[in-house]
Amino acid sequence: MAADPLLDETTDTAEVIEDNAQDGAHEGGRPDDRVDDARHDEENRLKPEYVRAVRLALEEDRRGEVYELVEPLHPADVADLLELLDNDERGLLTIAISDLMTGEVVAELNDWVREEMMEGLPAEAVALIAEQLETDDAVQMIEDMGAEEREAVLAEMEAEDRAAIESALSYPEETAGRLMSREFVAVPEHFTVGDLIDYLRIHGTLLGDFFEVFVVDEAHHPVGTCALSWILTTPRAIALTDVMKRDQTVIPVLMDQEEVALMFQKYALISAAVIDSTGRLVGQMTVDDVVHIISEEAGEDALLLSGAGDGDINEPIREAYSSRVRWLVANLGTALVASLIIAAFGAAIEQLVALAILMPIVASIGGNAGTQTMAVTVRAIATNQLTKANTGKILLRELRVAILNGVTIAVLVGLATALVFDVKLGGVIALAMVINVITAGLAGVLVPVLFERAKQDPAVASSVFVTMVTDSMGFFAFLGLAVASGLVG
Repeated sequence: MAADPLLDETTDTAEVIEDNAQDGAHEGGRPDDRVDDARHDEENRLKPEYVRAVRLALEEDRRGEVYELVEPLHPADVADLLELLDNDERGLLTIAISDLMTGEVVAELNDWVREEMMEGLPAEAVALIAEQLETDDAVQMIEDMGAEEREAVLAEMEAEDRAAIESALSYPEETAGRLMSREFVAVPEHFTVGDLIDYLRIHGTLLGDFFEVFVVDEAHHPVGTCALSWILTTPRAIALTDVMKRDQTVIPVLMDQEEVALMFQKYALISAAVIDSTGRLVGQMTVDDVVHIISEEAGEDALLLSGAGDGDINEPIREAYSSRVRWLVANLGTALVASLIIAAFGAAIEQLVALAILMPIVASIGGNAGTQTMAVTVRAIATNQLTKANTGKILLRELRVAILNGVTIAVLVGLATALVFDVKLGGVIALAMVINVITAGLAGVLVPVLFERAKQDPAVASSVFVTMVTDSMGFFAFLGLAVASGLVG
């Protein structure tokens, strides 16, 4: 075949993609496979030439072609396309594909992009989109709005949908109550398998997607679950109480989302009942929700460790500046501590210039060692691998690792320093390196643990304090040993 005509912006891209689809059909493959090849690269990302083709069609106001280009995309890919475009282009694309802008697309949008797009829509349009979404997705869209805007949107919604969202918003952020789905299947425990099948057939259009059925008692407390596979393979006359799984994992409505994710991971859950303070079934958490939680929490911890705030490329510049500059100022303050230690040994540094050359090495290695240990510790805390029961064990483990690392690096840097400068100076820097790497290992464990014990997120400020400890101790150990050894007066 000829070179991809998508690279030629004068070619009608919609026709090219249609031709590719037909070629795929002739080759025995599904047309959709060829369409994906025309739009996606080997890593399932939208191709740059495809995005350029959409941009060109938007600029030239060829809405029909824009629609043909976008229509075959999955809602998640439509969301990706919107995120790749500029603000003004997003508005043009939304107009061109208005009937494709379903709730599924909105649910997949980046938070910042979705917020910007919703700001430009009237309250009734936002309400219409929210009513298409699952309750948890609708809540995620509405919760970040201003109070007046939120009330305006809720006022435009149907009473039942509005009540569900208001109920969700009454729970704290990042809890099961805020994130749970209120669409689930619950049946009384006196049902037989046949009764359940008949119920599902009658009410199937109202139930949406589900993985298992919850069995409840008269007080609406969950007493068991039935997987769909059991329902389909069990005779109709069998009572649900004879085949249901009584041992189930239930989630309190106020449980933090991180704990929810850990429960799903630990017990290999697909879905789980959410109960209120009285034990009543009020919702369910499903594995697709938990995947989002795990991704969000993992990214959040990594960004907090670096002090990068939300770290979102769609985040407005003002918010990005505000979130990052705070930690840079904090780092400036901790750096002053290390500077004061250097100043205290100013006379020694003047006598032996080699000290100024070598001391950044000690601080740098210590900082890297501390960051390694801190990252392992923060992750262990987040995944409940590090608890009060094994803190001492983990501390001793990291201490042994630090000693081995410190001795290894000390031998290397000590020999190099002895060859280039002086044997005694080589011994001084080797000993300082061991001290600082051990200190880094201890700080990398103790600082996050202390933050966690104080009910603070250990990912937020651990890096600042660990860096301060390793820098300060590195300079103090190296310069102090140099003076104590008699290298300088």
